[in-house]
Amino acid sequence: MPNTAEILIDTLIEWDVSVVFGLPGDGINGIMEALRTRQDKIRFIQVRHEESAAFMATAYAKWTGKLGVCLATSGPGGTHLLTGLYDAKLDGAPVLAITGMQFHDLIETFTQQDVDLTKVFSDVAVFNAQVSDAAHMENLAGLACRSALARQGVAHLSIASDVQEQPLDQSRRSRRNRPHHTPDQWFKGTLHADPEQMEKAANILNAADKVAILAGRGALGARAELEEIADLLGAPVAKALLGKGVLPDNHPHTTGGIGILGTLPSQEIMEQCDALLIVGSTFPYIEYYPKPGTCRSVQIDRDAQRIGLRQRVDAGLVGDAATTLRLLAKKLRRKSDRSFLQFAQRRMSEWRAMMKASESKDDMPLKPQYVVRAFGEAFPDNAVIAADSGQNTELVARHIDMKKDQAFSVSGALASMACGLPYAIAAGIAFPDRPIFAVVGDGGLAMQLGEFSTAVRYKIPVKILVIRNNMLNQIAWEQMMFLGNPQFACELQPIDFALAAQAMGGIGYSVTRPEEVNGVLDAAFASEGPAIIEAVVDAYEPMMPPRMPREYRENMRKALPKTAGHEEIETNLRREPLKTMMG
Repeated sequence: MPNTAEILIDTLIEWDVSVVFGLPGDGINGIMEALRTRQDKIRFIQVRHEESAAFMATAYAKWTGKLGVCLATSGPGGTHLLTGLYDAKLDGAPVLAITGMQFHDLIETFTQQDVDLTKVFSDVAVFNAQVSDAAHMENLAGLACRSALARQGVAHLSIASDVQEQPLDQSRRSRRNRPHHTPDQWFKGTLHADPEQMEKAANILNAADKVAILAGRGALGARAELEEIADLLGAPVAKALLGKGVLPDNHPHTTGGIGILGTLPSQEIMEQCDALLIVGSTFPYIEYYPKPGTCRSVQIDRDAQRIGLRQRVDAGLVGDAATTLRLLAKKLRRKSDRSFLQFAQRRMSEWRAMMKASESKDDMPLKPQYVVRAFGEAFPDNAVIAADSGQNTELVARHIDMKKDQAFSVSGALASMACGLPYAIAAGIAFPDRPIFAVVGDGGLAMQLGEFSTAVRYKIPVKILVIRNNMLNQIAWEQMMFLGNPQFACELQPIDFALAAQAMGGIGYSVTRPEEVNGVLDAAFASEGPAIIEAVVDAYEPMMPPRMPREYRENMRKALPKTAGHEEIETNLRREPLKTMMG
């Protein structure tokens, strides 16, 4: 007769879950035993920190579209999951979090690790339950999986340690709880947009002279349909960060990223368009959308709640991106006037020339753009790329061009540091036959550096480029640009990441000079197993928006004289392309 933990793990197997990320603990010993006895059907990936387990489950869900699962013990084990789970919540990734609890009759008695995790998870979870016994688990396990997938969010099950080991025949089943009355099956449907809204959307787009498209993560499975729509409308396509892989960066219709990490052409098409089509994106920075009253907008999203979230929308199409775009294309007339697209293409050519100027500088200290461009150019066509949050995100967004068959992800709306390495490890688990790469900052990598040993343990051949400037560089520039305050408390104690990689059984490389870059990258890419490539770069290289707003410029001038290293910063700002971007 199966016990509660065995019912849970058997249910996960029925739901096609093949991997669970977590860390053992005495509050989940029953679940760990159920996993041990089913190793041939479901894999347990042991992490060094529960936060990483949640990041990995979230990333696994993003990479594959499947349910991600993480497991943590009671008390602090469960609370450690929260940051990674908020990443899932804000980016709409289906994740099941399983946590232990103390003995069921000692809950709320101030016993050790007595934390009511259902209360703790009440904000992050779309489904949140404490399991009372094995018969209850029969109902809840499948429902939790279904809820996470249906609502594209976090489901949480909390199970007391003694309840985990309770056999099914010892449950006091109520007369209404018939055994096996719920199916362990996911019923997926396709939403179709309202016909009236579809007609309205087509009329708006057909009537417009300058259509711009903003594509996000929701458009990742709709590349062909997006290309057709962009061609019909003669529309340039800006990409939100999570949509970086929607179109290759060399595609004739794309203007690259949008926002403070984006390109000037993307900003310009938003300023000049008279119609905007938003596909699968709720890009959060409202100031980069068209100004109110300057254009009409159409939005496609599978979640009706997100329609009109950032931009006033004239037609809202609730549905799957690919299906909706196919239906919309049938109602659109091909625009003969391609002047708006041609304008965007000219401006994009100029922008690329500016970026090339920054990427080709072989100055000392080593420029981060130089090494990141070289890193990205060496990727195979089927590479999977993860980034962390910080200045390294801007470097990836601008200086690594995505190819057609490559994949990219990052902590999007949460923008959490320490996500890059767990994301890369999850990619290695999800895609064992694809090459895995990550670009991270020294601040974010230090937070979860121990997970490099996880990559070593599971033989994930990830190549990690760490931008080492001994600085929380994005925060430093935000202090100066946003508020006009001198940089404060952003300096980091140096870490030798190459030596740390070797200490954990991996391979470590360090590069400090431009002429060393290609040789080090060749050696790292040829090596087996996980490797860290530490690039010691110029800490005074500014992170700039595509066009510096007057307020930011004035704040910078106010903050610089009181900022350590301001002479070096001012020297960099006098050089192109920073001089032009500074205005």
